[in-house]
Amino acid sequence: MRDATIVFDLDGTLVDTAPDLVHATNHVLGLCGLPKVPAEDLRPWISFGARRMIIEALWASDTERSDAEVDELLEAFLAHYSANIAVSSRPFDEAVAVLDRLRAAGARLAICTNKREALSRQLLGELAILDRFDAIAGRDTFAVYKPHPDHLFGTISLAGGLRERAVMVGDSPTDIATARAAGIKVVAVSFGYSEVAPEDLGADVLIHHYAELENALGGLLLPT
Repeated sequence: MRDATIVFDLDGTLVDTAPDLVHATNHVLGLCGLPKVPAEDLRPWISFGARRMIIEALWASDTERSDAEVDELLEAFLAHYSANIAVSSRPFDEAVAVLDRLRAAGARLAICTNKREALSRQLLGELAILDRFDAIAGRDTFAVYKPHPDHLFGTISLAGGLRERAVMVGDSPTDIATARAAGIKVVAVSFGYSEVAPEDLGADVLIHHYAELENALGGLLLPT
């Protein structure tokens, strides 16, 4: 792992944030006088961002709002979410232990997420794992964001890493598309929030638990 850069997506890959994101979405539905939407109906939209979650939740309630109204609901969502960002969100099983072992082995670690950078840092800070990462790149860190490859390239650069020694870890088609566009190997996790079946994501390796990650990375980082 020495000199390798391992770049993680955040929501659904490193941290199970669904409970708090669903809660924030249902909070804004309540502001509209609408019923809650079940978590299983909202999970597939998490990787598309808060605005999309709100829109899908409205559609699930047979309701539409103008763009301006959705923008207002988004602001309410973000305020509520920021105040409750780590009530139920937790790193996936063994994820933190794996991060520590990767760092001890000499790897650089980074986050490349379409979550806003400030919220990403807040979440990681409240979970007491912010210090594990050499770089945090959110949706608003650069002029572009996933699936644009420059989001991933910029993240690797911020971490002080090399593209040829980097691997992406994600859970959604967006993550896979980003890695493919960047020409970087990618590991998919099966326990995330993808609207596509994990085995159909097209990753180089699919894992079902963090206990499998180090072996997967070792195989992908071997010289060709």
